[in-house]
Amino acid sequence: MGSRVEKETPLRRDARRNREMLIAAAREIYTDQGVDAPLDDIARRAGVGSATLYRRFAGRAELIEAVFGDSLRDILRAAEEARSATDAWAGLTAYLERIFGLLAADRGTNDLMTTGIQGVPSLDALRKENHKTLDDLLGRAQEQGKVRPDTTAEDLQFMLAALGRAVPGSTVAAPLAWRRYLALLLDGLRPEGSHPLPAPSLTPDQLNAAMLQLGKVRRPRTGRAD
Repeated sequence: MGSRVEKETPLRRDARRNREMLIAAAREIYTDQGVDAPLDDIARRAGVGSATLYRRFAGRAELIEAVFGDSLRDILRAAEEARSATDAWAGLTAYLERIFGLLAADRGTNDLMTTGIQGVPSLDALRKENHKTLDDLLGRAQEQGKVRPDTTAEDLQFMLAALGRAVPGSTVAAPLAWRRYLALLLDGLRPEGSHPLPAPSLTPDQLNAAMLQLGKVRRPRTGRAD
């Protein structure tokens, strides 16, 4: 029995090392290319065969969870901090500036937060927490007279997703351009000089459908998708 353990230990060590190399390679590629990068490219970057990747991870969603789980949990904590702000407008703007800083720095995080990717547990939790945060801060900011009363959390999520999808392109030419456009978006929420809106807000179901469509704009190019 002792000899069998001795033979199994190096295999477990190799499996752990392969997993770590795959996560590191995926993090690099996702940061540059987004989460629809071919899985075969990730395996090549890690220096292992594609079959090894598919043995270590059941699919794309499981790999995404391994790569981004910790950073998404950091955003959850940021959401909790934002909701604790006495001044809801200050909490909202600080939270969104932090989120957009991440969207500008990492193409993979941008994909996760601005499209309807499914099946990633920490991302599913983040979506719920993000909606809760925006809904809470928006409602309190409206009560405090700092946001126009006809704005909904779905309005804000849709506008933020649309702006967020444009951030990677703008950072190539002007890394901080997103600050200008986020400020313009936030100014549009202010009650001063607001006019009646010409159409109703999206419902939660309509918002989900729109986010899924955003996720279909960029598809995996080659290699196994799930």
